[in-house]
Order: sequence, then C-alpha cells, then structure tokens
Amino acid sequence: MKFKIIPLSLGFVEKVKTEKIDSFGNPVIRQLATGHGPCRLSLRPFVPGEDYRLLFSHSPFKKRNAFDQSGPIFIQDKEVAAYSDVHNFPKEIKADSINFPLSLIGYNENQEMVSTQLVGDKDIDELINEVFETNFEIDFLHARNAEACCFICKIERC
Repeated sequence: MKFKIIPLSLGFVEKVKTEKIDSFGNPVIRQLATGHGPCRLSLRPFVPGEDYRLLFSHSPFKKRNAFDQSGPIFIQDKEVAAYSDVHNFPKEIKADSINFPLSLIGYNENQEMVSTQLVGDKDIDELINEVFETNFEIDFLHARNAEACCFICKIERC
C-alpha cells in the first residue's frame, strides 16, 4: 500500500490519561461504552456494555484555520497498544460498515479541505490508494465516521 495509517500517539494518550484534561481544558469523561468507537489509539472497536472508554475533545490538525474540525473522540480506559499494521486500514473497522460508515476527507499542505468521498461498499484500502494516485493536491486524508463526522485516524502518503 502507498499510505500510512496514523492513530493518536501513545505519548498524547498517556498525557490525556494522566492529566485527565483534554487539549481544550475540558475534563476527560470515563464511561461504559455504548457504541463501537473505535479507540483512536488501537483503532479497535469497543465492546458496548463491557469496555470503559475515555471521552474528550480533540483536534487532529496542527494549525488553526477554518477547516480545523475538533470534536469528541474515545480511547480505551485500559492500556492498549497503538495500531501497528499501518499500511492497511484497520480490518475490524473496514469489515463493519454498519457500525463504521466511513468518509475520507482530503486536505492540501495548507490544511485546506480539497476532497470528500463516502467509502460506502468500496474497499477502503483501494480507495485510499486511488485518491492519492489521482489527486496530487491531497497531502493527507482523515478517515471520519460519515454519520457522526468524528475523526478516526489520519492517513498519509508513503
């Protein structure tokens, strides 16, 4: 694959868990999972009614501008490893379009939105490669939940 999946960094997650405050100064909320998530570090789904998750506000952007989309995200309350199969989109998310309806949003080097695409029934790995191969203006992508619009992970060109 010609891309790399970027989950939240372990350092950032450890900071949020230790300080119990997000980057906006809001308290982190611990709750029993009512949905499938996923965890933004491991990129694995939650087990509703079983896993505890931490909810906080997050912006996946490096600079503030009109396209900076902050919003609520979740991470596992328990210790988990960061997603490591970075050249493939997470299989559990990819296989469950009911709980994970996906969209890909493309941004240029100035962090301006230049492309949006619903994944639907398409193979997301193939679609990511196609987007990068056909639109050289796109510097990186965000995978987002197409219904809730929340950030799942960043995707960079290789």
